[in-house]
Amino acid sequence: MRIEDYALIGDMQSAALVGRDGSIDWLCLPRFDSPSCFGALLGDTDHGQWWIGPAGGERRSATRRRYRGDTLVLESEWDLPGGTVRVIDFMPPRQANPDLVRIVEGVSGSVEMSTEIRIRFDYGRIVPWVRRTDEGLLHAVGGPDSIWLHSPVPLRSRGYTHHGAFRVSAGDRLPFVFTWHPSHEPRPTEIDPFEQLTETEALWTEWANRCTHTGPWRDAVVRSLITLKALTYSPTGGIVAAPTTSLPEDLGGVRNWDYRYCWLRDATMILDALIGSGYLEEAADWRAWLLRAIAGRAEDLQIMYGVAGERRLPEMELDWLPGYEDSRPVRIGNGAVNQLQLDVYGEVSNSLYLARASGLSPDNRAWTIQRQLIDYLEAHWDEPDEGLWEVRGPRRHFTHSKVMCWVALDRVIRAVEEFGRTGPVERWRALRDRIHAEICVKAFDSTRNTFTQSYGSHELDAALLLIPIVGFLPATDPRVIGTIEAIERELLVDGFVLRYPVAKDNDVDGLPGGEGAFLACSFWLAEALAMVGRRDEAVELFERLLALRNDVGLLAEEYDPRYGRLVGNFPQAFSHVPLIHVASALS
Repeated sequence: MRIEDYALIGDMQSAALVGRDGSIDWLCLPRFDSPSCFGALLGDTDHGQWWIGPAGGERRSATRRRYRGDTLVLESEWDLPGGTVRVIDFMPPRQANPDLVRIVEGVSGSVEMSTEIRIRFDYGRIVPWVRRTDEGLLHAVGGPDSIWLHSPVPLRSRGYTHHGAFRVSAGDRLPFVFTWHPSHEPRPTEIDPFEQLTETEALWTEWANRCTHTGPWRDAVVRSLITLKALTYSPTGGIVAAPTTSLPEDLGGVRNWDYRYCWLRDATMILDALIGSGYLEEAADWRAWLLRAIAGRAEDLQIMYGVAGERRLPEMELDWLPGYEDSRPVRIGNGAVNQLQLDVYGEVSNSLYLARASGLSPDNRAWTIQRQLIDYLEAHWDEPDEGLWEVRGPRRHFTHSKVMCWVALDRVIRAVEEFGRTGPVERWRALRDRIHAEICVKAFDSTRNTFTQSYGSHELDAALLLIPIVGFLPATDPRVIGTIEAIERELLVDGFVLRYPVAKDNDVDGLPGGEGAFLACSFWLAEALAMVGRRDEAVELFERLLALRNDVGLLAEEYDPRYGRLVGNFPQAFSHVPLIHVASALS
């Protein structure tokens, strides 16, 4: 299926992708970054999948599907000659062990149904040993992983797959419960699936009702906020960029990365979105995660961490997986963790300033850490780095990185001026002004009236759209207006913004092949257009971006105009967060 054919369910510690045809093709347990037990998304059915759908012939897509109101409870319905059947999928908030619940309901008439389940641990590599208990449950074990499956219908084994056939009539409710636990521990306590359905629906509804956004795009904002909440690892407050790995930015290509980690770069945008929508508790949890993750020597700051703050995220390739639509290699871990990306110092400084300005309780430790980061930045801001886009080509003096160095200093200066913090503010002002002047000389092409991707380069970069958004220059500055117009001329493809030129004669990222339009960049353009007074065009672009969401309101990392498809990891926090920002700005 296409990437947009999936919906997300989760328990705020892990997540599953459910296809339109009733197949669960991706699930990692017990955490977002754990090995998968259903991995067909990156291979085929033999790499793990659980399907429930109408019997007979080829699998068919649901006639319709939706989330139950403002929740993460998914309903898929099939209208068939014999009647209508519904499958309800959800993961209840975790009590002890993660559970996945699938309830098959007869809506009208009578329908023949089937189910097939292939449990494969370690990203499809391990076929578990499966036994049937005296009560008729299935128990699968493979190394550290153990699964218990409660099925209301008999399941027969054939070819390392378990099959079941059953009839559902109007009023029937058949619950399947899939529970993971460590294989060395005793059998987990059974849950009541119907009770959990009621509680899960109530929890999400109550949470969504706390949203304070009241603008015309409230439904899109709430769904994006629910998605952010679903990508939150609740024990720590960390928020992963996406629940998937290696969904390609270029179909059939090598731009396949693991996004199941927490990026510091997302911190400011996520904090702003949560605070602006009334979710101060979640914002405080995210700040607490941030402070724990970055604690230590300033020179050891990383661009990303694991959901609990882990620092070692070694990248490796899984050669037994063919990849989504033959997009190889499939990677786990992320080698970019070792890159120098100076902009993250600005993101962290901006996040901590925003937390203070929003009224979150003061944290003296935060100021101590922030000052240490600034001390490091003072000595290293003028070095080349890999930049925002984590390029695998040579280091450069990326303009966005330098702008964010300016932001880092600007925010500590404002903390002194506005909140009474102490520090060498005159020295910071002098360096802030020096960085600003250097950028305006070395990163500006006066002939074309635009800032460029890096010092002395000709190429543009969508990250330049952030210059007015972060306050480096006012939106009315002719250089800002010229940069926006240049990006519209050179980076717009079919109405969507590319990150930067990807061509044979441009080796900036050191990778072959092309890619789709990074959706966050188009949202940045919409916000920038609104800031310079082009509101009607901003609304038009925003509406066009909203139309790219799938039928349940989710966005991937990119949209590829060549194929008219969503590409990249899914759903992507870095797409949903700027959606919230633009909706707020235009409201």
